Amino acid sequence: MARGDGELELSVGIGAGGGGGAGVVEPLAPISLGRLILAGMVAGGVQYGWALQLSLLTPYVQTLGLSHALTSFMWLCGPIAGLVVQPCVGLYSDRCTSRWGRRRPFILTGCVLICVAVVIVGFSSDIGRVLGDTKEDCSVYHGPRWHAAIVYVLGFWLLDFSNNTVQGPARALMADLSGRHGPSAANSIFCSWMALGNILGYSSGSTNNWHKWLPFLKTKACCEACANLKGAFLVAVLFLALALTVSLIFAKEVPYKGNENLPIKANGQVESEPTGPLAVFKGFKNLPPGMPSVLLVTGLTWLSWFPFILYDTDWMGREIYHGDPKGNDAQIAAFNQGVRIGAFGLLLNSIVLGFSSFLIEPMCRKLGPRIVWVSSNFLVCFAMAATALISYWSLKDFHGYVQDAITANKDIKAVSLLLFAFLGLPLAILYSVPFAVTAQLAATKGGGQGLCTGVLNISIVLPQVIIALGAGPWDELFGKGNIPAFGVASGFALIGGVVGLFLLPKISKRQFRAVSVGGH
Repeated sequence: MARGDGELELSVGIGAGGGGGAGVVEPLAPISLGRLILAGMVAGGVQYGWALQLSLLTPYVQTLGLSHALTSFMWLCGPIAGLVVQPCVGLYSDRCTSRWGRRRPFILTGCVLICVAVVIVGFSSDIGRVLGDTKEDCSVYHGPRWHAAIVYVLGFWLLDFSNNTVQGPARALMADLSGRHGPSAANSIFCSWMALGNILGYSSGSTNNWHKWLPFLKTKACCEACANLKGAFLVAVLFLALALTVSLIFAKEVPYKGNENLPIKANGQVESEPTGPLAVFKGFKNLPPGMPSVLLVTGLTWLSWFPFILYDTDWMGREIYHGDPKGNDAQIAAFNQGVRIGAFGLLLNSIVLGFSSFLIEPMCRKLGPRIVWVSSNFLVCFAMAATALISYWSLKDFHGYVQDAITANKDIKAVSLLLFAFLGLPLAILYSVPFAVTAQLAATKGGGQGLCTGVLNISIVLPQVIIALGAGPWDELFGKGNIPAFGVASGFALIGGVVGLFLLPKISKRQFRAVSVGGH
């Protein structure tokens, strides 16, 4: 609500209905807290695979022949899926009249597609060999394998679209089931499962022993690094299948009876409700005051984050360990070791993020959400600039011998891991505060939560498109490393902080309720 001093009081939760219009949803029987916790387990299964995708797949595809400059284009699928799939699936799941409920059919379909996608990605080298790639042993041949690369990219895109198919309905399901426990409890449970999935996924990705535990994974087309990735993804399938089964059993839904109150056209036909991403774009003119500045700062914030999300483990492999995914055996080994250490850094990042999530609400009550958000941008500016200094430090101690890369300065590795962990705090703010501010701005207008959230999603995915198209060529222009993109990210973070300081709406500290979203 509005206060006399011009600030907005912020009290944010998750809408319990999912925006299903005026259709009829019979009330659910009260659900126990234990059952609600088990109903959200699918979030952990999905996030396990997402953690592997973030930590391992950008470095791995370069071993198949895709250049560093082109790997960023591969990530275009994420923002496209976020722009198209999430809004459509969200709207259709709101109106699904299946006897299994509104959400579970979409969750089941998405999870099955995720399992198919990770198998395609994990076995892309073997599939490529069957389709015509070199028959030489992977321990001898280190050149491009284009059939495997194409199969891999197709699987990668399917994986991203499938993740987006599950995310929206899974969140809405938890809100639907929350009942007397409240949407805040449902959101906390969902995010806790996501945090657990992150920790397990990054732990699995940093493990170098899958090829030893499951020796049958190694083939002539798939050596140690590939076998480790394959093993991690097969475990992801098993974990997701378990999590999905538990969620489907314990999440009992009541079928939706459809919207019986839609207006009638002049010809007597029932007017359909607007669906698809265009419905979100058409709603720009109805945004509440203050929302345009939130969209601007959100876009700048994501422009500062996405280069690191794309290249974090690749940075460890190249700049810190001085490896090369297309070099000789020793250089490839150095690169793979750096990637594994980077995955461990992401594990530390997830742990810090999890603990930091509990600090967001107290910080916003003390300082105000605007100051907390702006401060996170300045922290990211510092961290992205620090990557250049750390890289220079590492390069200074590197004399061109691969042995130097394998036995890199322990202080450099420690500082690099500390940077990964440090970024957990601003990442927790990124996953929480913009959504909370958006929800309150929508509430002050008397509704429009779905519209404002959809528009906010656009301000997240468009920066990802820009970075996916530009980061790789930009890095290539300045020498094929990751530092140029990180430097630009530091600049965007600084601009976002300054713009946010002057333009973000003032929100009351007293009634702040954080909404943590995580994941994509």
